Amino acid sequence: MGCKAEVLQKRATNYALRILKLFRSLPNCVEARIIGQQLLRSGTSVAANYRAACRARSRADFLYKLGIVEEEADESVFWLEFLADAGLVRQERLRDLISEARQITAIFVASRRTVKKNNRQLAIGNRKSRSEGQHD
Repeated sequence: MGCKAEVLQKRATNYALRILKLFRSLPNCVEARIIGQQLLRSGTSVAANYRAACRARSRADFLYKLGIVEEEADESVFWLEFLADAGLVRQERLRDLISEARQITAIFVASRRTVKKNNRQLAIGNRKSRSEGQHD
C-alpha cells in the first residue's frame, strides 16, 4: 500500500473516531439516538470500507469498493447536516466535522474518477497494443 493510501486510511479512521465521540455525546432522546445510529454506521463504514478497498483483488474490485466509500461518506454528510438542521446539535459544534466529512467525500469522489479514467486509458492502450500486434 502506498504512502497516500496509508495517510488516507489514518484520516478515515480519525474521522470515524470523531463520529463515535459525537455519537456518545448526543442528547438522550429517541430522535438523536436513531439519527446518531445512522451516522455512526455510515461514518465508521467510511474507514472500514476504505481499508477493504486498499486490499482489493483487482482494479474493478477497488473501484467498486471506492464507490461504497463514496456513498457512505456522502451519507455521513447528510446525517451531520440533519442533526444540525433538526436542532439536535448546534451547527457551530458540527462545523469542523461537517467540513471534514465534505473533504473526505470530495477526496473519494476524485479518487474514483481517477481510477475510472486510468482504467479507460489502460483499456484503450491494451486495445491499441493488440491491434498493432496483429498487423505485424
